Amino acid sequence: MTKDMPTIKITINKIGMDRPRAWLTAGLEDFRRATAVSLSYGMFWVGLSIAITVGAFTLGYWYWLLPMIAGFMFIGPLVAVGSYGISRALEQGRVPSLGDAFGSWKPHAGQLAMMGVMMMIFFLAWIRLATLLFALFFGFEVPSPATLYTSLLTTPEGIGMLAVGTVAGGILAFGAFAISVVAIPTLMDQDLTFMEGIEASVRCVARNFRPMLLWAAILTGCVLVGVMTFYIGLALILPVLGHASWHAYEDLVRFEPIEELKT
Repeated sequence: MTKDMPTIKITINKIGMDRPRAWLTAGLEDFRRATAVSLSYGMFWVGLSIAITVGAFTLGYWYWLLPMIAGFMFIGPLVAVGSYGISRALEQGRVPSLGDAFGSWKPHAGQLAMMGVMMMIFFLAWIRLATLLFALFFGFEVPSPATLYTSLLTTPEGIGMLAVGTVAGGILAFGAFAISVVAIPTLMDQDLTFMEGIEASVRCVARNFRPMLLWAAILTGCVLVGVMTFYIGLALILPVLGHASWHAYEDLVRFEPIEELKT
């Protein structure tokens, strides 16, 4: 007995150094076309970030804020899921709604949850590393907020910890970026497993290393600017970067159906 077994071939496109700028332009255009829903989605994450910050200070865990803020890069691709849904709705000729933003993960919840586990592993590894670095350079006694943040910039121990932490965190963050940069939009767009999404993402970075390194730097720089505005700037930055990342995925990944005969 013979029957057709449809499969999908994932092809990674070769891109130039100009494409990250084009993705940002496309992201801004999506934000302009769906300003209300995109801004509402961004404000949701701003409100959540402010609530976490206030809670950390209230409960006396303020010293976790710096590694948690730095660790945002590990969970950023998950935060962008709603923006992917908005961009997809625009491409389908629909007027995006908050349902597209907050419900876009539902059709592929299982595989996206597995990607969430992968990203949380990176995030927890970073938190553990940050804890060890703090103990190595400052000991186990937690200083006051003013003392700690002053020491980070004015003492050899603080500068040393920042230097080592930046290098180590950068390596971890790029690893998380490499496995997720197109994995999550791939899982939202196609009926694939999370491992197939990770494979596609790693192949994108391997084939387009320089443009993807530039894209990683742009993402990091924009998020830092948003954080430095006491999160307010993230209301614009997060949805724009999410829309841009959706266009990056469409630019980088091509799917071709293949019919295989199986006896």
